[in-house]
Amino acid sequence: MRQIDVHKVADAARFNGFHGRVLLWCALIIIFDGYDLAVAGIAVPSIMKDMGVTAQNAGFMVSAALFGMMFGAIFLGTIADKIGRRKAIAICIGLFSIFTAAAGFTHDPYTFSAMRFLAGLGIGGVMPNVVAQMTEYAPKRIRSTMVTLMFSGYAVGGMLAALLGKGLIVTYGWSSVFLAAGFPIVLVPFILKWLPESMPYLIKKNRIEELKMIVARIEPNYRPDANDRFSLPAEDRAEGAQIGKLFLDGRGFSTLMFWVAFFMCLFMVYALSSWLTKLMASAGYSLGSALTFVLVLNFGAVIGAVGGGWLADRFHIKYVLVGMYALAAVSITLLGYKVPTEALFILVGLAGASTIGTQIVTYAYAGQFYPMAIRSTGIGWASGVGRSGAILAPIVIGTLVGMALPLEKNFMAIAVPAVIAMIAVLLINNKRSASAQHEEVSGTSSAPSSHVVSSASGA
Repeated sequence: MRQIDVHKVADAARFNGFHGRVLLWCALIIIFDGYDLAVAGIAVPSIMKDMGVTAQNAGFMVSAALFGMMFGAIFLGTIADKIGRRKAIAICIGLFSIFTAAAGFTHDPYTFSAMRFLAGLGIGGVMPNVVAQMTEYAPKRIRSTMVTLMFSGYAVGGMLAALLGKGLIVTYGWSSVFLAAGFPIVLVPFILKWLPESMPYLIKKNRIEELKMIVARIEPNYRPDANDRFSLPAEDRAEGAQIGKLFLDGRGFSTLMFWVAFFMCLFMVYALSSWLTKLMASAGYSLGSALTFVLVLNFGAVIGAVGGGWLADRFHIKYVLVGMYALAAVSITLLGYKVPTEALFILVGLAGASTIGTQIVTYAYAGQFYPMAIRSTGIGWASGVGRSGAILAPIVIGTLVGMALPLEKNFMAIAVPAVIAMIAVLLINNKRSASAQHEEVSGTSSAPSSHVVSSASGA
């Protein structure tokens, strides 16, 4: 009988077509997710005109999806560890596809807000699940790169919404960009068939034949045997209350620090996306349309996410994040001072890299911190708590804008959360992370995957 630790197999695997397919599916899901989140901001001027609503009411309509995301991240992230990650992802895609498209048929702000809230459940719920999925199956030596590369699809979706929105809204009206968001629903049957299920979930449900097929795809040298037995480290077993496990084994304080970091980073992301254009216009800058800001900010986000992931695979991800948060504090602060237009574009790009990009790397760190069995739950709760920062940001910065403070004061208010997030990340106890504990126990994190299968086997 061979005893095979699937965690070791996944950690030590070499990148192959199986990993590429998981990356492709997860990135595609995140692109559509990013499109759905960005589409309301692109269409809001036309919606205000068509429905005759004030700016204040329009802000509430846009925020409805953010409220949905907060609850979706917490509850749909949590149930994934109970019903299976594949099914949870399919539910999330169905929610954000159907209800975003349904918002395109509405004619009043109340129905629109209700549809956006329901869509937000799916938008928020899918994020922790795809991060957990990619983290579980990515080889350890390139894990941060793969997670951040996948999550950069979020920024690609934002750029897609900006580019398509300008043409579609002018020609067909604002509802067209919402109707287009219904397309991902056709992917659900394919995802249920082709996306691999979480390995701890398969072990828990005793679906051994399905697990053997996955292990054979991860490690081509593996040959299934009827006597094979699959195991996980104790911290990775999907048993017991999931939420409570976030605070066990010395993880409690670090869990709270993750929540603080998520809150502060999402505060910065949504403060910039909501008020950057307005603040720059009030300062007398002429940078063209808001589309230019969206593209530059999201282009910077892609560079920051991929670059941050690359650095995190070569240096400690915790200290890479500390540097990225420091860059956010500096670049956002400098936006408040008069600089040449070319320098302003660079600063906006750096702000995107060190806020949206940093948030993506923070997701990757959370995915590596929690054991497989509670990974979706851990990321989901951090994302859900952090989402309250996204909800508060437009309100807080809007209040400051209304006070007619000097430009630099407004940007300092957006930059301060970067300093707080940097301190929170520094206080995370990485010795209590799943990856650190696994290395201490196995001592085989860098071994070739074929060696892991054989060393995990016993007579």
